[in-house]
Amino acid sequence: MFEFDQYLGFLAFLTILTIGFWLMMFLLMFVVPYWLVGNITELLKERRAKKKALLDS
Repeated sequence: MFEFDQYLGFLAFLTILTIGFWLMMFLLMFVVPYWLVGNITELLKERRAKKKALLDS
C-alpha cells in the first residue's frame, strides 16, 4: 500500500502546510493590524503637526 518514503513525504507536506497556515494566521492577526495602526497614528500625527504649523504661522 504505502511505503515508508511516501509516509515521510506526506508528513513533511503536512508539516510545511501547518507551518504555513500558522505563519499566515500570525501575519493576519498580529503583524498586519500592528502595521496598520502604526501607519494611521503616524499619519494623524503628521496632519496635526501640519495643522498646528499653519495655525502658528
